[in-house]
Amino acid sequence: MKNGMGEIVGLISARGGSKSIPRKNIKTLAGKPLIAWTIEVARKCKELNRVIVSTDDEEIANVARQWGAEVPFIRPSELARDDSSSISAVLHAIHWMEENEGFCPGYVMLLQPTSPFRTSEDIQQSIDLATKHRAVAVVSVCEAEPHPYLCKRILDNGALADFMSMKVGYLRRQDLPPAYAVNGAIYLNQCSSLLLDQTFIPTGTIAYAMPQERSLDVDTVWDWHMAELIMKNRDGHY
Repeated sequence: MKNGMGEIVGLISARGGSKSIPRKNIKTLAGKPLIAWTIEVARKCKELNRVIVSTDDEEIANVARQWGAEVPFIRPSELARDDSSSISAVLHAIHWMEENEGFCPGYVMLLQPTSPFRTSEDIQQSIDLATKHRAVAVVSVCEAEPHPYLCKRILDNGALADFMSMKVGYLRRQDLPPAYAVNGAIYLNQCSSLLLDQTFIPTGTIAYAMPQERSLDVDTVWDWHMAELIMKNRDGHY
């Protein structure tokens, strides 16, 4: 490929057993199944050679195919439990492609369907960063909210205490050093690194900073309400 990274597979991981929001990945958000928002932006990015959905659920698989994604396998149920890790789903997909297609991409980009505001430009810019830095990984982040220096903890006796000490004393928020949190929208990883290190954030990972308005991770009912409000405000109607 022109980016020198080899082929890049977009992998959307969507299990059927969501507890906080039942059937979340195919629940309708602003007129589309939640997973469709991610499939659409992934398919718009020409540097993703394939867009594959990894799921244990036949209904999710059918919806994914309707929106243009490949579903070449059904993920084993033991890799789709509440305690199953995202890395296990990605490694399963890599091994499946190697064993069944004789194919191993240069990079895999994990795109979680719970990030419906991520854009195709975010995907492309992450790839551009990986190309520019010859990076083993690029992971999306956003500004941490609240700032870790402002977080508190409650002691056993109920007293409020600093979560982490700040030796410089009290500062206004605008004076604090920038702090970032992984937002879950994009994990772009070299396949050889994933197989060896089995982590999305190996040494040398480059950060791709996204604004708060595109960083919502829909995990709870409250998050879903927020997503609906953002969609309605953005589009005016749905």
